[in-house]
Amino acid sequence: MYQYDKYDQQMVDTRVEEFRDQVKRRLAGEITEDQFKPLRLMNGLYLQLHAYMLRVAIPYGTLNGKQMRMLAHIARKYDRDYGHFTTRQNIQYNWIKLEDAPDLLAELASVEMHAIQTSGNCIRNISSDQFAGAAADEIADPRPWAEILRQWSSFHPEFSYLPRKFKIAVIASDTDRAAMKLHDIGIQLVHNDAGELGAKFFVGGGMGRTPMIAPEIRDFVPADELISYAEACLRVYNRYGRRDNKYKARIKILVHELGKDEYTRQVEEEFAHMKELGLNPPVEELARITEYFADPAFDLDASDDLDLSDPDFAIWVDQNIDTHKQSGYAIATISLKPRGGIPGDASSAQIDLMADLAEQYSFDELRVTHSQNIVLPHVKKSDLYALWQKLDEAGLAPANLDLITDSIACPGLDYCSLANARSIPLAQKISEKFADQGRQKELGELKLKISGCINACGHHHAGHIGILGVDRKGTENYQLLLGGSAAEDTSLAKITGPGFTEDGVIEAIETVTDLYLQEKQGDERFIDTYRRVGMEKFKEAIYG
Repeated sequence: MYQYDKYDQQMVDTRVEEFRDQVKRRLAGEITEDQFKPLRLMNGLYLQLHAYMLRVAIPYGTLNGKQMRMLAHIARKYDRDYGHFTTRQNIQYNWIKLEDAPDLLAELASVEMHAIQTSGNCIRNISSDQFAGAAADEIADPRPWAEILRQWSSFHPEFSYLPRKFKIAVIASDTDRAAMKLHDIGIQLVHNDAGELGAKFFVGGGMGRTPMIAPEIRDFVPADELISYAEACLRVYNRYGRRDNKYKARIKILVHELGKDEYTRQVEEEFAHMKELGLNPPVEELARITEYFADPAFDLDASDDLDLSDPDFAIWVDQNIDTHKQSGYAIATISLKPRGGIPGDASSAQIDLMADLAEQYSFDELRVTHSQNIVLPHVKKSDLYALWQKLDEAGLAPANLDLITDSIACPGLDYCSLANARSIPLAQKISEKFADQGRQKELGELKLKISGCINACGHHHAGHIGILGVDRKGTENYQLLLGGSAAEDTSLAKITGPGFTEDGVIEAIETVTDLYLQEKQGDERFIDTYRRVGMEKFKEAIYG
């Protein structure tokens, strides 16, 4: 994984000291909250319902055991002994004291971590495929490109104050594990007909108040021109993006209003100018960064044999293990969705354990996923049973990856000042309702996603089943949506009809899943059956 050079370290150390002075002045009353707000947001610090929340950046979701252990330390020392892993491959702490924030950031900086680009109208934390560098189906490791984008975007003078926040994802396979088309810019590494490496660009996706799927604006950008093309996309947005209305400020609105063709025309015009300026990083720099992402020292004689005589272990392997590019190895996903648990939450002890397991079994590497889980990307198959036993002892071995209890949920009204309804208690009740392993396996792949408000931090638009919490005359109400997908078959879920109480929406989900089991043909997933059958049949079952 990437390691800081002197410039990276100086950047984060300087930011910490700047923020320390800003906090000191705020606590002394020398600056107002309105003056302080943009300063704290540039350092990932939000003021929520009960306390400050700090969002820590984990670029493209990759970290090592030392960094993971620091996250556990932060949870114990500065929070209430837990952290919340997010859908943008970051971690949040919900109970931070303002006076502690500079010391917290200084401790993060000591292990090459920070909270820059986790808030504000800037280019946010670059995300990627959590299986990058390990997946059998990728054509290249996308993380060097994600790292170059991180370095390019950090403190970029032209893009520090964009019309609105901006999110970029990079993948390198036809299987989309990063919700690429629901980003402001989605980049897919591809080969052209000549076998050369380059990228497809998708621009103008996003969820929130006005969900949109990003259209493809170019089918191939040469690899050595990727940064210039991204900059051209940003320049057109920065030039015309709305600054008078935050609800119309995202690039998806600009692409929609200009039209894909006109937006693309202007990007191509800007791109031609960018190439003349010669702003692409030198080939030597790409080579330097790529070296950090070289394969670990795999045991080339590692066996593919796996003893599945323990039935519980066999279930976990079947559900939580993915194919690795190297024979004898596997990709193991640790579910942070225990029965009745809060999606994405982990205690400091669990975080410490995952750090230990990464060092012992996965070449000291972990990944945070978009579905609020943790991945050990390089595990010998012969070590899987020992790994599973240790996870099971710590309550970290639910065999539910991609099943209905592997739900996504935002913090909702329990923490967030923007929320209209509680997401966490609903996710916990659904987890209990569908806890039976046989029932979950019968339902198969079923992505359930819950948001506590229209901002869609729980990605409800992209759920096979989505839930949106709204405020109906002072009462929490839950709208049910069906048919979304964040994968390569990207689609936006549609609202079924009138909303429900908390218990009512759980009953509606049960009705929907029962109908699916009645209607499914062969090995159809829920989303496949829904698309074939159509909304009306599900609405009739729900509402009568």
